[in-house]
Amino acid sequence: MNTKEFNVSYKENSEGNGYIEGYASTWVREPDSYGDIVKQGAFKRTLQEWYDSGRKIPFLWSHGMDDLKAFIGSATADEDEYGLHFVAELDDTPEAQRVRELYKDGRLSKFSFAYDVLDQAQVELEDGRKANELRDLTIYEISAVTVPANDTAEVIAVKDGMEVAEVKSGRRNSAKDEDAIRQAISLLQSVLDADQADDGEDEPKANEASEEPEASNPEKAQLLEYIKSMEDSTK
Repeated sequence: MNTKEFNVSYKENSEGNGYIEGYASTWVREPDSYGDIVKQGAFKRTLQEWYDSGRKIPFLWSHGMDDLKAFIGSATADEDEYGLHFVAELDDTPEAQRVRELYKDGRLSKFSFAYDVLDQAQVELEDGRKANELRDLTIYEISAVTVPANDTAEVIAVKDGMEVAEVKSGRRNSAKDEDAIRQAISLLQSVLDADQADDGEDEPKANEASEEPEASNPEKAQLLEYIKSMEDSTK
């Protein structure tokens, strides 16, 4: 059984126990300290097995599988276009809450997972270097640790929240993503404005008492609602 370390971040839930959200692995084609890279899809089988079992992945302190106090929470995970995204809910125990404090003030920022390799192969990277590509992994737990083996996993910003976030594909909160969203909002609004100008007098006028489009334009109403939701996601 092997272990790897990546970055994470801290959040809170409504019950006050807290949770940690981040990436347990990435698809970045840069070998880690073991000379490994991970192929997208490497976790697909094992995640399906965890899902089918109805159990969550144990969240531990420093891989302490033989210490009950080291079991500090439980995690759910899913692959997206960036890597293996996870959310770990923390337990209401002194050990878990101490870990929460350390993540919150930044003294901890990394994590690791224990795994077995079912399929791997040597590959050549674009720059000619060799790497060991991990293609099928069985994951046993995710751990909070101090020393990482790989610094490429993206840290999700530290925030407070009222509910534990769902694990969703593509969930990222980087400044680069927010800029892209704002550009998309601007483009969508421009298209909508141009469409309204072209329609001119042929299109029924919206009710003067409301800024919302009439029901006769369901596509525009849906587009406006989508623009609003994208704006909210950048706040």
